[in-house]
Amino acid sequence: MKKPNVILFFTDQQRWDTSSLFGNPLNLTPNYDRLAQEGTHMANCTTCQPVCGPARSCLQTGQYATETGCVTNGIKLSENATTLADVFNKADYETGYIGKWHLASHGIKGAVPKNERGGYKYWLAANVLEHESDSYDCILYNNNNEKIKLPGYRSDAMTDAAIRYIDQQKENPFLLCLSYLEPHHQNSIDDYPAPVGFREPYNNRWTPPDLAALGGSSQRQLPGYYGMVKRLDEALGRIYDSLKSLNILDNTILAFISDHGCHFKTRNAEYKRSCHESSIRVPCMFSGPGFESGGRRKELFSIVDLMPTLIDAAGLEIPNSVQGSSIMPNLNHACKDWRKEALIQISESHVGRSIRTHKWKYAVKAPNSKAVDGCSKEYEESFLYDLEADPYELENLIGIESLSEITDKLKARLIQAMIRAGEEAPNIVSANKRPSKQYEMSPELGEL
Repeated sequence: MKKPNVILFFTDQQRWDTSSLFGNPLNLTPNYDRLAQEGTHMANCTTCQPVCGPARSCLQTGQYATETGCVTNGIKLSENATTLADVFNKADYETGYIGKWHLASHGIKGAVPKNERGGYKYWLAANVLEHESDSYDCILYNNNNEKIKLPGYRSDAMTDAAIRYIDQQKENPFLLCLSYLEPHHQNSIDDYPAPVGFREPYNNRWTPPDLAALGGSSQRQLPGYYGMVKRLDEALGRIYDSLKSLNILDNTILAFISDHGCHFKTRNAEYKRSCHESSIRVPCMFSGPGFESGGRRKELFSIVDLMPTLIDAAGLEIPNSVQGSSIMPNLNHACKDWRKEALIQISESHVGRSIRTHKWKYAVKAPNSKAVDGCSKEYEESFLYDLEADPYELENLIGIESLSEITDKLKARLIQAMIRAGEEAPNIVSANKRPSKQYEMSPELGEL
């Protein structure tokens, strides 16, 4: 049996609710929506680190950032780490990487040394793409560290390069990681530069409830952001079309995920680095062999689970170093056991930890630690949200006396999740008690 090809379509800073599958009325992602419905849609997917570099280290290794050591941006991924490319290289795959890397050590600009490329054989990338290129000035570096300017709007230019790679490798089993910058903001102008003509159709259109309530920069920046998402979805459609035209669609796994979300300066002074759904919840779907008619999955899937899932789906052996889990046994009905919470490690804005269950979000902050520390021995309770009653997290319930039993259980579960991730059990200081409010729950809603 021929080995399946694997393509990872990886976006940057894309909210889960850009998809109509979560109620977005703007039809931004028809290709994503169709593939998710025909394949396997991970409807409860979160990042485990809502910032670019650390999230990428988790995706490439299947480990939490405290294990990879990439607890903040600007820390290189260890050359000893076992990456997605390493596993597929060992299985005689061709492996390619196109786009943003953000796991090298040598600074913001310039070519990435070969020994810091995570083992990928074909290379057309830049370390921190937002500082290396612009929306109509796509600059990447090839295998020989030569500077290459690709023509066109940045996401289009990268898609063109990806289609060329797919065409060249169509006779060989290949793994391609296609890592876009869009819909991340362009740092130099602090805005979201959509393709010409793609911003205006979304002026004064739909605003997610959290942004409508909290303000931030969303009214100015959402139109451009939406335009970038729309063009990305068109790129996804072009990748699909190329696979179909080359007669390799039926033997290609196509995965889609983003590194983190975007809260448009509502939760802190920038766009992410918080425990909130707007920061951590991302779109995720799989199509192709093994994922046909997988349906809408309820499991709490994390970015650390993507690497082992792709490896397992390709019939390869998952390394012992991996901390995430493959969803494949669940799709095959061989295993119904799955974690009951997703762990989120937060850095840079503060050192924090959070767990998300289907109903609850519980988060803590370290009062005296620096971001570079990555972890702390002591935390203080900071957030508690009822995601069923308050899905956009507008009312922080931490400290409410009537919820103390639930809070204590979530605290214990957070500590256990941290231990499983390789951290030491911390001391978590309870929040100051607040008078109980009217807060009624049926027994089933009270479950964790």
